[in-house]
Amino acid sequence: MKSGTISKPAKPTLDRATDTPLFRQIYERYRGAIEQGTLRPGDRVASARSLASELGVARGTVEAAYNQLAGEGYFSARGQAGTVVSPSLPTQRAARREQPRRIEAPAAHGGLMQPGEPPPLQLGIPSFDAFPRKLWSRLAARRMRAMGAADMFYGDPSGHAPLREAIAAYLRVSRGVACQPSQVIVTAGYRASLALVARTLLKKDDRVWIEDPGFPPTQDVLRHTGQRAVPVPVDDEGLVVARGLRKAPKARMAVVTPSHQAPLGVSMSLARRLQLLEWASKANAWIVEDDYDGEYRYAGPPLPALKSLDGHDRVLYAGSFSKVLYPGLALGYMVVPESLCARFEEAARIGSNGSPQLTQAIVADFMREGHFPRHLKKMRLLYARRRALLAAALLKTFGDAVRIDLKSGGMHLIARFEGRPEAMPNWPCARRRRG
Repeated sequence: MKSGTISKPAKPTLDRATDTPLFRQIYERYRGAIEQGTLRPGDRVASARSLASELGVARGTVEAAYNQLAGEGYFSARGQAGTVVSPSLPTQRAARREQPRRIEAPAAHGGLMQPGEPPPLQLGIPSFDAFPRKLWSRLAARRMRAMGAADMFYGDPSGHAPLREAIAAYLRVSRGVACQPSQVIVTAGYRASLALVARTLLKKDDRVWIEDPGFPPTQDVLRHTGQRAVPVPVDDEGLVVARGLRKAPKARMAVVTPSHQAPLGVSMSLARRLQLLEWASKANAWIVEDDYDGEYRYAGPPLPALKSLDGHDRVLYAGSFSKVLYPGLALGYMVVPESLCARFEEAARIGSNGSPQLTQAIVADFMREGHFPRHLKKMRLLYARRRALLAAALLKTFGDAVRIDLKSGGMHLIARFEGRPEAMPNWPCARRRRG
């Protein structure tokens, strides 16, 4: 097929008798055609209007399929030139050659894993087999060769200046967070960021709203720094602000994961975001926005950060490289209001000597040279495929005994099991434990 030819699924007929939604059927046919090499990078696809007319469906149905394909990196919109198969996708032959090596599951006793290596299917752990190690090694070697005396001295406790600049530029474009490099404080990860916030802005026994259910380390950090965590329920729209107001109206801070709630996976609605911001403004309280794997969204572009709506400078945005690169970096960052920059720089200076400058410099090079957005795009596509495979395997194994809640983003899925384990003969642990 020549580049520029308008391409359609091989058989543009849809099965209306199945439970699979029509948009999903369109999506799966295009994805299959791309993965099998029938459609190649750069090939044009039919417009939503013309394909909807041919298939006899609403235009919105086709657009929903196209949006999901674009969100997963299969399609690329070219404005008036139409939509094409993403040119950055590898060809079918190259895709087979570049496929990540298979990781064998560990045996019950010993297995194939290296000492210290996490077992498969661990919550929040990125795919190590798909990390660009060769590229990373080249960047690290280049930094080591160029290392001078200044690189061997203590660095700025608030962070390596080029990394702070790279983070500010990335957040402005991808997350809608308008900030200056001086507002970015580099830390040793999310826990270090939250502890720094607590020590800088809170007093002993101050109350803090946390999500229920939520990320367990949040409560651990607050307990250690002397604050009182107030669990606030989460529903389909995120943190229930009204319940927080009833339980602790004078709380000094709220810690939330609005883009992709940990662990339920819901996204905080606009109404709830505005309620939370209004409470913080009136109560003179603070909000810590933990952008928990917000980069991984499979339907449409990543959601804008809560910080982008903050008109009163009450939000402190916390990010981490543990899920987008790898946790061994032990590297995170915060964006603080301009009015707090001096306080946080002083607190960072007193609290530590900062994260290793060499590590920060390598991450800065990775971001400034354009490798970071390409890596994220690749991982979004990989995780979407693996999530679909996991969901299919669960359904095949457990059938009607499992209900899978697939949200629009994130690195995990929610599987709700119904009935007793004894009724699930294919479940390996059913014979070993109950409940």
